[in-house]
Amino acid sequence: MGVYALFRERFPFLKTERNFSLSRSTTIGCGGSVSLSVSPSDAEEAAEVWSFLQREHIPYAVLGAGANTLPPEGEQDAVLMRTDMLKGLVSDGTTLYAGAGVTGGALLRFALEQQIGGLEPFVGIPMTVGGACVMNAGVKERHISDVILRVLAVRKGRIEVFSHEACAFGEKSSAFGEDIFVVGAVFRAEPSSREKIAAKTQDFLAKRASLPKGRSMGCVFVNPKGCGAGELIERCGLKGLQCGGAFVSPKHANFIINDGGISDDVSNLIDTVKATVLKKTGILLKEEIRRLTFHRST
Repeated sequence: MGVYALFRERFPFLKTERNFSLSRSTTIGCGGSVSLSVSPSDAEEAAEVWSFLQREHIPYAVLGAGANTLPPEGEQDAVLMRTDMLKGLVSDGTTLYAGAGVTGGALLRFALEQQIGGLEPFVGIPMTVGGACVMNAGVKERHISDVILRVLAVRKGRIEVFSHEACAFGEKSSAFGEDIFVVGAVFRAEPSSREKIAAKTQDFLAKRASLPKGRSMGCVFVNPKGCGAGELIERCGLKGLQCGGAFVSPKHANFIINDGGISDDVSNLIDTVKATVLKKTGILLKEEIRRLTFHRST
């Protein structure tokens, strides 16, 4: 029995999509396809799906907004777990809960309605709450880790609540690896006014207006201590460097723009930049982006 038939028999009401396109679902705009995508609608269903994947030894990966993700080319005989059905939003005045599939835009609109401040720095960042938790998304002024109280996730088929400490947030990193599926997060609610929130939001939007346009994954590398990755790359004369249809942005060297290239073009360009910067400066750049790989439970 094929993967699709297995899922339809076990989960007849689960949202699924066959031959799921990675190029249409990632901001970099390249990649192949996956046999099947599945979208749990709540924590219990996510736990059941996760356990099923593990039990049947089906290769899997997780995808949110696909913003910081470099997918593989070709057809992947695997299952992609998506968070697009996990869109719950609720606040009690002191905390705000958001499902993993809630986009940054939806989160900020809800916060504005509820007069909750502190989330303005995330405006314009292409993200979902789940992906933001995994990557500890953010900007210089604030990261998700600064406003998260706890995270609801599935690990080894069990629903767990991760305290802020258990999330182990780091520089563009967290405890949420390939074996953990984030379901949602509880944010600290900072009371504010709609006027203040709107003004701060516009300030952060103005800062993002200078970022490069085009298909990208956002910043490719984590900033090393004491300097910017883009500054290092520029210093090494790599602005505009091209590999196939991908090139280092002439506007901001920590962005790689895809202009009709394939994933291998982007990957080779990343490797070239890392090797050149290491050779010329002695600094090994750490990738901020995530290379999407499919894992099989053993």
